[in-house]
Amino acid sequence: MPTRPRTPARALARAAATPLLAAALLIALASAGWAQETDPGVTDLDTVITNIRNWIVGLLVAFATLLLTVGGLRYLLAGGDPGEVNKAKDTLKYSALGYLVAVLAPILVEILRGFVGLS
Repeated sequence: MPTRPRTPARALARAAATPLLAAALLIALASAGWAQETDPGVTDLDTVITNIRNWIVGLLVAFATLLLTVGGLRYLLAGGDPGEVNKAKDTLKYSALGYLVAVLAPILVEILRGFVGLS
């Protein structure tokens, strides 16, 4: 049986056909019986508030850590310049304030829950 010569067009067609055949096979084998039930997760306002609080605390801690890193680097690279040292100290104070707000955020949320009547 003679073989056809290999051409770039045939190689391209074969390279395109292989992933398409694999995708068609995966789609054909997919079955609804294998699917998992999804948990709705959020069913009430209390859960929504808790999730938002957790995200905000995480973002505050990340931002405070960034400020702590920047303040430390500014302090190390100040080179004895009093103006730069003061800027570095201010940045470190702001990072401490960010950590404090992150720690107090759950308490503030509980106070707000009391006002709304969820507690």
